[in-house]
Amino acid sequence: MQQQSPPEPVDLAGLAADLNSLLRLKTTVIGIKMFATVEEMAAIPKIRRPSAVHTTDQIVSMASRLGWTVGITGEDLVGAQCRAVIGLAPQDEQFLEGKNYVGVWHGTAEDARLRQQALDVVPYGRYQAMAVSPITSGRLDPPDICLVYATPGQMIILINGLQYTGYKKLNGAWSAKPPARIPGAGRSRPASPACRCRALPSGAMVACRTRRC
Repeated sequence: MQQQSPPEPVDLAGLAADLNSLLRLKTTVIGIKMFATVEEMAAIPKIRRPSAVHTTDQIVSMASRLGWTVGITGEDLVGAQCRAVIGLAPQDEQFLEGKNYVGVWHGTAEDARLRQQALDVVPYGRYQAMAVSPITSGRLDPPDICLVYATPGQMIILINGLQYTGYKKLNGAWSAKPPARIPGAGRSRPASPACRCRALPSGAMVACRTRRC
């Protein structure tokens, strides 16, 4: 049986510099990484831990807007929705029911239930912690996800760049409201074994997986 050669290392800092130069991004390109144990996450150099509970998007913004490296467990997140989407709480019947979103994001209980069941989520029990950090720090090398905040115009240029050479068809899927404002609610992915790109409906966010694709 022929062994697969390991993937070539990626200069993430260099890629982030190119993106900032070409797209003139307003926020820092960051990495997101899940950890099987809290100890692994806590061992990251210069990692910060929240002193209060937050939503997942607030944790992400600490890295993208403030340049911090932040680690969390499920206890650091404000609600079951944030925890369950990233696999730090079970996707149980209450989660799947989605009754809190009836009359808010969906008109009927059935619509809310269907949205919850359609979400792309991290399986529960696999990880105990998550960390976010600017790509240029090299502290999450390699990250599970590279996250880029972009305007619709910037995002289409980025997607066009992905297809400029080595063309792969892009297949997209979206839902109405991003559950924790992190990739998973809607995504657009090229048919490539090495990379997946996800895009939220508004064009506000693109993420590229660099591992376990």
